[in-house]
Amino acid sequence: MITATDISVGYGGKLVIESVGLSAGPGEVVGLIGPNGSGKSSFLRTLYSALRPQTGQVSLDGQPVSALRGNELARRIAVVAQETPTDLPVSVAEMVLLGRTPHRTALASFTREDHQAVAAALSRVGARSLADRRYSTLSGGEKQRVLVARSLAQQADHLLLDEPTNHLDIRYQHELLRMLRSLGTTTVIVLHDLNLAARYCTKLVMLDGGGVVAAGSAEQVLDPDLLLQVYGIHAEAVQVNGTLQLVFSMVDEPLAQHTAG
Repeated sequence: MITATDISVGYGGKLVIESVGLSAGPGEVVGLIGPNGSGKSSFLRTLYSALRPQTGQVSLDGQPVSALRGNELARRIAVVAQETPTDLPVSVAEMVLLGRTPHRTALASFTREDHQAVAAALSRVGARSLADRRYSTLSGGEKQRVLVARSLAQQADHLLLDEPTNHLDIRYQHELLRMLRSLGTTTVIVLHDLNLAARYCTKLVMLDGGGVVAAGSAEQVLDPDLLLQVYGIHAEAVQVNGTLQLVFSMVDEPLAQHTAG
């Protein structure tokens, strides 16, 4: 379980997130949503100690994240960040094998179990055929799948992802998020696509201006009036096979009427 309470983070004397909180339990997929510059990525980075909060505390199963060091933190939290280097001179299998590092002692060789975990992780994201390719030669979508595979090979029970559907085509967006939903891990994920967030996240936290403006179920958070206020766009909420989905139109366009599927 990840719990964040009263988190404030700033750069250069200016707060970018202020008094933000979150609770994500085992098996939950919590989506962080909000417009560009709302503080989503900064908050996510604070959850895994890449940023130190000015106020508040992040806890992992009741233990302060700030008290965890090195491999202990890496064994418990796996991260798929946006800024991962893309020109590393390694194969795909070697890139995913890096996810096994927290399970090794210093100077120890990778084991058969490590290589089996890599193969299983690549298969799970549909990238087993890429194992021998040079990572730097992959497309953006292929790289994203490999990075997710690396986090799965890490076998942590807490997973944090920053816009993992970037560069993925529609099929792999859905396959990836459906897979993440099935893992049973504590998952926090930054998403821009509100319909994907509504479909695959168990609850949502919407940020705007560095603060939380709504938190709860998709039906509670993705309110058309709130979306107009935060995003400046009209939205109609419809139910499609029992899942809330949004139909958007610009504020100077008439909102088309739709019926549930």
